[in-house]
Amino acid sequence: MSETPSANGTTPVLEARGLVKRYGHVTALDGADFELYPGEILAVIGDNGAGKSTLIKALSGALIPDEGEILVDGMPVQFRGPLDARRHGIETVYQDLALATALDISENIFLGREIRRPGIAGSLLRMLDKRRMRREANAYMQDLKIGINSMGQAVETLSGGQRQGVAVARSAAFASNVVIMDEPTAALGVKESHMVLDLIRKVRDRGLPVILISHNMPQVFEVADRVHIQRLGRRVAVIEPRNFKMSDAVAIMTGAMVGERVERN
Repeated sequence: MSETPSANGTTPVLEARGLVKRYGHVTALDGADFELYPGEILAVIGDNGAGKSTLIKALSGALIPDEGEILVDGMPVQFRGPLDARRHGIETVYQDLALATALDISENIFLGREIRRPGIAGSLLRMLDKRRMRREANAYMQDLKIGINSMGQAVETLSGGQRQGVAVARSAAFASNVVIMDEPTAALGVKESHMVLDLIRKVRDRGLPVILISHNMPQVFEVADRVHIQRLGRRVAVIEPRNFKMSDAVAIMTGAMVGERVERN
């Protein structure tokens, strides 16, 4: 078996150690560990109630764990909210995409990060530099080879796959460390799903590691370099798809395969 990133001394881009999160008597995370390495697509899978959503929310700043620590590039950090995660270069594409459908593509890409005109027009009159935003939005979309002609097109007129492309382009434009994608192909057809998987590869090839949360096992095994398997609030294994079958991943996820038969980190 060839070396995995964890075996060659590489520092994780994003790491979690011993995360605990409780909701009353329910323990959602029970000492969860996590490592994402440079240049990889890491899928996160787990049964309902495994704690994968809670883990991702902690890593994206959407919730604060009760115990444990999160590290970015080997340095401990404290996320008090999603903006803190963004400041550390972590961008998330949520399942609902968080797009303003009545606005155009460029306005969505720069949503919350609008560029103002230089001089008094921007500082006092707070006028937006829409020409520059459309020019830069077009560059982001072209970089990922997302085929949309006009950045002035309203998002509500786009297909599901094109909307996903806008959300991915927005995250890739502003992420400097990690892009997290939560069920990015949910409710998409086969053709559009393949387009989104290609986008994920392009983001990785641009140098940004990707965390992919998905229930679609064939897609996970098609695109992921490694698979983090979550069960009962903690990581039970990290596997490489080339060395395991999908049925093995399901067996580990449900607890049917344990012990020495599972490659662990």
